[in-house]
Amino acid sequence: MAERVYAALDVAKYIVDKCTSDKQPISNLQLQKILYFLQKKYLVDEKRILFSDEIQAWQFGPVVPEVYYQYCGFGSMAITMNYNIDIDYADQQKIDAIVEEKRGKDPWDLVQETHAQGKAWAEVYRDGWGNRRPIPVRLIQLKG
Repeated sequence: MAERVYAALDVAKYIVDKCTSDKQPISNLQLQKILYFLQKKYLVDEKRILFSDEIQAWQFGPVVPEVYYQYCGFGSMAITMNYNIDIDYADQQKIDAIVEEKRGKDPWDLVQETHAQGKAWAEVYRDGWGNRRPIPVRLIQLKG
C-alpha cells in the first residue's frame, strides 16, 4: 500500500476529534505544536512527510497557517469538535502516540520545546527577522 500524504487540516481534524472523544480537548496552540512534532517524527522515523502543508516560524513557534486560521476563533480555549476523517490505521497509531504524549503538557512547555536554541524554529525565526517564513522540511528533519 502506498504511503499517504495528508492535508494538514485533515490531520488536525483527526487530532481534534480524538482529543474531544477522549475528553481531553486541546487548544489551537497545542494543536500547532502537535502538528509540528508529528511532521518531525515522520521526517526522522519514516523519511517522509505526514502532510504537505508548509509550517511557518511564528512568534509562539511553528504554525500551519491554514489550520491556525481554521481554529483561531477558539482563542486559547479548548477546541471541542467531532469529525470523521479518513486516516490510515498505521498512521492513526503513530499520530495517537504523539497526541497522547504531548496533549497533557502545558502549552507553554510545548512552545519552549520548539523554541530551543539550535532547533529548526529558532534557525528560521531569528528573533523575529524570520517571522512567518517557512521552516524548510529538511531543516525540521535535521534539527527538529
